Amino acid sequence: MTVLARGTRRPVPRLDYVSLREHPLRRLPQLFAGLALYGLSLSAMVRAALGVNPWSVLYEGLEHHTSLSFGSISAVLGVLVLLLWIPLKQRPTFGTVANIIVLACSSDLGLLLIPEHLGLPARVGLLAGGVLLNGLSVAVYVGARFGPGPRDGLMTGASAVTGRSIRFIRTLIEITVLAAGWLLGGSVGAGTVLYAVAVGPITQFFLPWFTYRGRAEPPPPTPPAAPPVGRPAQRTP
Repeated sequence: MTVLARGTRRPVPRLDYVSLREHPLRRLPQLFAGLALYGLSLSAMVRAALGVNPWSVLYEGLEHHTSLSFGSISAVLGVLVLLLWIPLKQRPTFGTVANIIVLACSSDLGLLLIPEHLGLPARVGLLAGGVLLNGLSVAVYVGARFGPGPRDGLMTGASAVTGRSIRFIRTLIEITVLAAGWLLGGSVGAGTVLYAVAVGPITQFFLPWFTYRGRAEPPPPTPPAAPPVGRPAQRTP
């Protein structure tokens, strides 16, 4: 069932898994495009050098306290996040595997294409564009409904269990991870704070535009119209 998010009149679309056999020619390009854009958005934020996303802050913080490399810490935390899926009744899917592979390739490609040591105006533009593209790309690949990646599965699973909006859950997770990484010694910048606060609302805004609706699912409900300005809403006795 499609429901209305708390505090908003916009409907929250269904994000549960849809079989790979259903409209693959329409959904697979959306999945891979979203994942590729996500990787490029991470590269843009890295090249901006104004603060990385909260998960990267956590990886850097853990590097100061372990002998593991940045990439190894990322892999270990990915497995631990998958364990958190169990109480949320989430299961790895095709989209989970694609998430790992495509992100690795597109992130490396982005770092090769985007030059380093840019001027401040260009870096600010990269940061703003990277945050916006990141929120959009999450909506695109999660909306394809092949199953989210490890961290986004935590977001969608917690949203489904608690009934809270994607915007609220995503922002809560990002701020929590950011705080833990900072306390462990990870580097934090203005871009980190911007990402933590903005990516949830951006994702929430774009989800209704890109979420695939299954064959057997009814169209989303039309939100109630606001009463005209200056005229009180009619109450049904």
